[in-house]
Amino acid sequence: MFDVIRIPAFKDNYIWLLRKGAAATVVDPGDARPVLEVLERERLTLASILVTHHHADHQGGVAELLAHHRAEVFGPAAEAIAGINRPLRGGETIQPAGCDSSFAVLAVPGHTLGHLAYYGAGCLFCGDTLFAGGCGRLFEGTAVQMAASLACLAALPDETVVYCAHEYTQANLRFALAVEPGNRYLQLRAAEVTAARASGQATVPSTIACEKASNPFLRCAEPEVVAAAQRHGAAAADAVAVFAALREWKNGF
Repeated sequence: MFDVIRIPAFKDNYIWLLRKGAAATVVDPGDARPVLEVLERERLTLASILVTHHHADHQGGVAELLAHHRAEVFGPAAEAIAGINRPLRGGETIQPAGCDSSFAVLAVPGHTLGHLAYYGAGCLFCGDTLFAGGCGRLFEGTAVQMAASLACLAALPDETVVYCAHEYTQANLRFALAVEPGNRYLQLRAAEVTAARASGQATVPSTIACEKASNPFLRCAEPEVVAAAQRHGAAAADAVAVFAALREWKNGF
């Protein structure tokens, strides 16, 4: 099993480094500099890179990392990302070099059309599809696609540790409370997150169980969530209509 190191980048990104012995796998390196600093400090060799999607804050550091390390680069075949030498479409099982765990590659379109997530060893690296308390915007895909992608991730074991790519939790939970103010678990989680951020602590990772209990985008069948979505334009009570209304509401929240 690998250790996971959180590497902050930009304003609110997280790059994830998986360490096994002296080898490292990096997930979504939007910026090479902080990754190179950790590799040097920890005396690690970068063996593999996993990319979830093409946005620059997730893959902009790949070229510079490859200038310093000979690494294999996994990523979506359907998106234009320089440096990928192991293109993927979802449905594959991979074992990155230098890592003793295999990962199922999940196609999770919605935020972008080729977005991938990587699930293995009880860990989910989901980029911008599922956030702690929220989900990504629909920049390229449809509500139907994103609702299906989130349902795929929600079906993973409850104990799955969710490593998303941004520190958005506090803002996400403010919206979640507007959607489902009667959710006691959500109330407690929001208070814990507020305290953590006040002391400068990260709120990621979370778990699938936590998200299913408090993330409105995974709770589209709950009566209070359905009612809130219908007050904000949902034309029906089915999961896709509720999700679409919530996502549009969140866009302007």
